[in-house]
Amino acid sequence: MGPRLADIARHAEVSEATVSRVLNNKPGVGSDTRAAVLTALDVLGYERPERLRRRSAGLVGMVVPELENPVFPMFAQAAEGALARQGYTPVLCTRPPGGIVEDEYVELLLERNVSGIVFVSGLHADATADHGRYHRLIAQKLPIVLVNGFAEEVPAAFVSCDDREAGRLAVNHLAELGHTRIGFTSGPERYVPVQRKLIGYRAAMAAHGLDCTDLVELSLFGVEGGHAAASRLLQRGVTAMVCGSDLMALGAVRAARQHGLSVPGDFSVVGYDDSQLIAFTDPPLTTVRQPIQAMAMATVRTLCDEIAGHNVSRTEYLFDPELVVRGSTAAAPAAAARSRAVRVS
Repeated sequence: MGPRLADIARHAEVSEATVSRVLNNKPGVGSDTRAAVLTALDVLGYERPERLRRRSAGLVGMVVPELENPVFPMFAQAAEGALARQGYTPVLCTRPPGGIVEDEYVELLLERNVSGIVFVSGLHADATADHGRYHRLIAQKLPIVLVNGFAEEVPAAFVSCDDREAGRLAVNHLAELGHTRIGFTSGPERYVPVQRKLIGYRAAMAAHGLDCTDLVELSLFGVEGGHAAASRLLQRGVTAMVCGSDLMALGAVRAARQHGLSVPGDFSVVGYDDSQLIAFTDPPLTTVRQPIQAMAMATVRTLCDEIAGHNVSRTEYLFDPELVVRGSTAAAPAAAARSRAVRVS
């Protein structure tokens, strides 16, 4: 069924005659009015006539990890929208375990003459990986932006959340609640974001005069990894944990409950990312939020500038994380008991 002029006119707040002129690509309509009619057409779910469809300025590849962690779809959605507004057509490439690897995706994207590529938490974040693959792309004059991971020897633009600060924020919050046995878990240490969170964690523990010997348990990313790490740390007497992702934090909550502990009454957990559903978990998760929207906008702006031939700083753009306090953290059991004793006396 073709578009109904009355519906479009009502939504765009113009006359049906104006809608007709826009759909037939006739002159005499202002640019703002034309944009309002086309937006109404899109919002109401009608296809634009062929002559009114915007031509793509080019393809942009976006290589992301698996989509099980909600933070990656969040970033992809924000970046795709920003790319579309610049006229580019995003091509999303996901790297599930056992699936197509990063280098194979790059070959496919180059065959399609992409204008640029965004790499999210890719091999650039792995300190043990060969980063020559990025040097080769740069030598080919292909614009690239690398997100969440840093390799100093690669002359490219990097966009990252300040993971050192994330580690500090989480420890400071738990220490202020009276916790002294604060554990840490994240993914394998070869990843730059993990290394940086560890630096922030250890620096904050030292600043509070707390010993973190034997309180670091690195594991696999994901719920299962968080569960395994928490199970081991609980046996060492931790009352709180800093986790490298929200999914790991949910695994830690599950482990605590399996040990007969309540969260946060007996055990406090801090996650990282603040993906969309984390506020609705049981309990709602205290976490360190990555500014995904701002990072995605900066990534797209940097890539588009490079595609356009503008000079782009070959550096790392660091974005500040934010502590979001919810229901998975509370006073340490000993501190809470002392507080109750004071009130009774």
